[in-house]
Amino acid sequence: MIIGIHRGNMNLKIFIIVLLISGILLGLYFLPNAFRVYKIINLHDKDSIAYNYINMQKFFDKGPMLKASENPHTFTKKEFKLPSTYEFEGKVNYVDEALEYFETDGLIILKDGNMLYENYWHNNSKDTKHISWSVAKSFLSALIGIAYDRGLIEDLNDPIEKYLPDFIGTGYEGVAIKHLLQMSSGIKFNEDYADFNSDINRFGRVISSGTSMRDFAKTLKNDKTPGTYHHYVSIDTQMLAMLLVKVTGKSITENLQEIWTKIGMESDAFYMVDDTGMEVALGGLNATLRDYAKFGQLYLNKGNWNGEQVVPESWINASHYPDEDHLVPGDNPNSSDRWGYGYQWWVPGFPDTDYMASGIYNQYIYVDPESNVVIAKISSNYKFPQEKQFSKDSHVALFRAIASSIE
Repeated sequence: MIIGIHRGNMNLKIFIIVLLISGILLGLYFLPNAFRVYKIINLHDKDSIAYNYINMQKFFDKGPMLKASENPHTFTKKEFKLPSTYEFEGKVNYVDEALEYFETDGLIILKDGNMLYENYWHNNSKDTKHISWSVAKSFLSALIGIAYDRGLIEDLNDPIEKYLPDFIGTGYEGVAIKHLLQMSSGIKFNEDYADFNSDINRFGRVISSGTSMRDFAKTLKNDKTPGTYHHYVSIDTQMLAMLLVKVTGKSITENLQEIWTKIGMESDAFYMVDDTGMEVALGGLNATLRDYAKFGQLYLNKGNWNGEQVVPESWINASHYPDEDHLVPGDNPNSSDRWGYGYQWWVPGFPDTDYMASGIYNQYIYVDPESNVVIAKISSNYKFPQEKQFSKDSHVALFRAIASSIE
């Protein structure tokens, strides 16, 4: 009887030990995902946003590094003083106050390929790698243009499932590659960052918890005829990224390395990745401001760099040309945005000569072929979700004022 009790106690102890070990192992497994979900929810908090934007690798998985060019290009520096004021919505605004209000982390101004201005705030520097958010979409567009020029994509009017057959039966079936480029997929998607329950915020939480971006994309539904309505859907870009990987047989990082090397990028860079190792091509590129500016200069040069056509000129031109009525800037009944759109580049309009890569919380690469000016700006503007259109339009006015002030 005593022996039976002793064995019973031993079995209980073993059970408790196994339970504790199992609990520890489960905790170790789920803790990283729980931490990432927590970080994505609190990533843009006022007191930590600037720090977070230059330390993304501390919170999320990052992919292989893009390697700096062995022959880095440095811009010749020239003297320039920022204009003191600019006009917006009939009011005169002070430039220095605007830079402070929009929580500017860095600003570079190029004219004729020369650097007129470079400045940093909030512990940023020429060496810090800052999250690009949707500015990354414009980088991916260039890679799609190269693949198309090389014949790896037969026709931009091809439906995406021709190359990604696992999307047959999903909301993306029947959506043309061109319609993905132009954010006209017809996919139902709420990209309101101020809404905790929006699709884009749900995407962030789901991916942080371990779901692949590919699987997430398969859950989306289509509620409009593709190619008839412009509506910004970040997952459209990720579909293009999956296409690029399929047709090239290389990762997004490996594809971008070619551009990175050819135009003399000064610093290493990296993408955030999901749990499958796929780059977050829709907004996960982290690079220095100088290298963002260099990419803008490549587009100003119509894809040419030191005599080599890195990105096809025809693709550059198409990238900022709204070729359908629903893509035209202004009050457009067939668009959910006042800005126009090309191939993953925005066209603010009025006039339609300048264009820009644009990321949430005020990340920009502004290109003005008329004045031969490129402006790159990184920010940590925690107020952005509540003032989205105001902050976007304010920056256009600011950039145009800067460009027109340069002799």
